[in-house]
Amino acid sequence: PPGFAESSCHSRIFWMKLNKLFLQGKFFQLEISDPYAGPILLDEKLASRCGYVLSEDVWGNPVFRASVLGCHVANEADELFSLTVNIKVSSFSSMRAAVTYTYPMYCSYSSWASREIVCEENYMEVSVKTDVPAVSNDYTVAWMSALPETQNIAYQLWQLMFVSPSGRKRITVSDAAKLGYSFNNTLSRVYLRAPYHSNESDVSVVSGVNMNMVTSTSMYRQRWLLLLIDTTVSCPVDGISFTDTTLTWTVPSVIPTLVVQESTFLSKNILMGVDDQVILNPEEKNYLLEYNETHIRITIPIGAEGGKLKSSISGGVYGVIYSIDLFLEHTWTDTDWQTTKYTVIKSITTPFMPQIPTVINNSLPEERLFNVAFGHFLPDVSLVAITIGNVPFTLREAQHHGFKIYETPFSNRTKGFILEVSFDDLYVLKEYVNRNETKYTLLINYTISVGPEMTLYYHSAEVECVIADIELPEAVGHCDEENLYLSIPTFGLHQHWNLYLGNKLLNRHVALTNGYLAATNSTHLILQIPLFAVGVIYEDVSFQKIKARFDVALRKVRTMETLQMFSVSCSFNSSAFIICHPDGTIMISAQMKTVPAIDMSKTKLRDSSCKPREYNEGHAFFKFHVTTCGTSVRFEGDHIIYENEISYEKETLPGQSIPTITRDPDYRLTVSCYYRAKETLVLGAFASDPSTSLSFGSGTMVPRSNIAVNRRIRQALNVVSRVSKDESFTEFYEPNMAILKQPVEPVFLEVELKDKSPDTELHLENCWVTRSLDFNSTPRWNITVDG
Repeated sequence: PPGFAESSCHSRIFWMKLNKLFLQGKFFQLEISDPYAGPILLDEKLASRCGYVLSEDVWGNPVFRASVLGCHVANEADELFSLTVNIKVSSFSSMRAAVTYTYPMYCSYSSWASREIVCEENYMEVSVKTDVPAVSNDYTVAWMSALPETQNIAYQLWQLMFVSPSGRKRITVSDAAKLGYSFNNTLSRVYLRAPYHSNESDVSVVSGVNMNMVTSTSMYRQRWLLLLIDTTVSCPVDGISFTDTTLTWTVPSVIPTLVVQESTFLSKNILMGVDDQVILNPEEKNYLLEYNETHIRITIPIGAEGGKLKSSISGGVYGVIYSIDLFLEHTWTDTDWQTTKYTVIKSITTPFMPQIPTVINNSLPEERLFNVAFGHFLPDVSLVAITIGNVPFTLREAQHHGFKIYETPFSNRTKGFILEVSFDDLYVLKEYVNRNETKYTLLINYTISVGPEMTLYYHSAEVECVIADIELPEAVGHCDEENLYLSIPTFGLHQHWNLYLGNKLLNRHVALTNGYLAATNSTHLILQIPLFAVGVIYEDVSFQKIKARFDVALRKVRTMETLQMFSVSCSFNSSAFIICHPDGTIMISAQMKTVPAIDMSKTKLRDSSCKPREYNEGHAFFKFHVTTCGTSVRFEGDHIIYENEISYEKETLPGQSIPTITRDPDYRLTVSCYYRAKETLVLGAFASDPSTSLSFGSGTMVPRSNIAVNRRIRQALNVVSRVSKDESFTEFYEPNMAILKQPVEPVFLEVELKDKSPDTELHLENCWVTRSLDFNSTPRWNITVDG
């Protein structure tokens, strides 16, 4: 069919190329048409012996090459050559029901050099003009060693003699054919075709390149004619090197086995080609052809025009392989051979070169859009599926979901795949970071199909984008006569951040326990905090006036980092209050409602030296520390309780302890401050961080009247007290002895009434300890109060 096969002729070689598109899903064979024997199936053994090559070009198209001196080539006067090939195509591997296409090829070649050598992929071939003088004037060792053998040559019979390190071997042409050689003569030439690495060959190193060499002499004798022809051939078997960016092919300039007299060697022309085309200006394709006295070197950039890059997978790693079909034609002259044309055909493929794909984040924060480029890939790669997070999608499913996927061309004939995903997509991970930013994370797993084999390759990527798209809330506060209020936006609450009261999460339970009222609407949380509720901070306290503040910390949910403090601060007028400061200071505004009214200037604490700081007709303001003014301390559950008492100091007669007759009432006001035992008082200063400062204690004021129907008159009694060393009360401390006790360590006290009067009873009302023998000194610590 048209376009199925095409052929050309170059450097005395037939080149035929088959279009692989016509062979997709089919099997084919080649037959060589012999005018006498009919069609002969082409196999490897026949190919190397008869000068044929069947391979593929870098694009996968079958290529057939044949020497014009091949076994079945019709030769007309060593100038016109023809060869007919049968191409059999079948849909079955058994080649049944095959269709045969006959394809004749023609080649015209008349510019023969005295000696021509072809180094093909599977054979070496040398052809020599038969009019070359039989023996050189300079006899070589090989020639001289061949002369005795000619005495045994049968008349009119060609024989071959091989010289190798193992010795000399003389065989007939028919025996040589059995060893894989092909020898024949045409009208004006004799040729020898030899396989690589035969028993008669040798390997030598020439200018760093391994050369496979067959040293042979073709001998013919007819009556008075003795003909000896040097049919030595030598071809390179390596000389290929690679870097990450180039491949280099090196061939020796001068091959000693082919040039006996090197001093007469003269290089005439060097050509390079790709496939069957001569490249006259290599530099235009970025090829580099260079030569000197020892080497001819061709350097090709990886991926250059004329070759092919192919995607491949090796060990789960994506990479590329570069292949190119080169040939080199070197023409030189020397004294012995006049002109030699030396042609080497070489198919070169690089090793696997890993090419880890790159993921480029071209996201557009202003559009809240991930734009991810994935490449670079050759055209033989296609994207077949994608996984976002842990959810797999086919390309159709991905497009239907709303992902946008398309190909984009890159430089140097590569391509990539673009994926666009909205930041707000369900499968995008979102994390609140820093103060007001969100980190959006897109987890991708690509599935691509590589090459005609459709090998699957997987590549995972993680793409992040951080944008400042969160607005920190701002709280608004106000107060009424008895409460403080905070209004806080609910956006992001519990998702990005939480509210904290000190180090305690402020939730509904805490709010209810502390006496707060919490209400929410569609946008805000409104907190109502009573003036004397837990958590209120009293910034300034004076007579009948309080400046109070309430703080709530905005903290990150994950890291607990404090981002913002919400505060409301107001001044309140209050006639009666007790404030228990974290540093142990107690401030009391006492309102004593008695009938008749008492003189507030004469009120006092247990320590009579502790008088009110300020007062008026109905109020007294006290400020003292828990370690002064006779304040007692006790433990109750998980609280420490400090207590004192405000009382009215009645007038007494000088030198007597009996009160004067007066209408002043006997009035006492017990004040208590409760602190949590797990919290330590901050003595003397506030903590530096308001969000972590200790809370105020809670206080109570309880009025109590001591008026009795029958008031007892105090008088001197015979009372003795002792301190026991333990609860057995058998061993006591010496009188007036200093006793050291820890604050929570029990004291075992015994009080004994020595008065024998039957009308006297012992009632223990107040008991305290001091630092000195003066029981009226301060400070003092109460053990019992009011019995």
